[in-house]
Amino acid sequence: MNSEQIKGNWNQLKGKVREKWGKLTNDDVEAVQGRSEQLQGKLQERYGIAKEEAKKRVDEFFASFEADGNA
Repeated sequence: MNSEQIKGNWNQLKGKVREKWGKLTNDDVEAVQGRSEQLQGKLQERYGIAKEEAKKRVDEFFASFEADGNA
């Protein structure tokens, strides 16, 4: 799923993001607005993980929607 698709489907994806990463606040999710790098940064902050790990998790998350056709 490319960045434009993510941004276009963000309202639908927000709930899935909240389910997946419960430590993110509603404000965190709203601030991300479908930007992958912003989501990675929020995961680093809330979960204390490395940049590479956050990128991997976000990439896998969005790839799962592309593979399933869920977004």
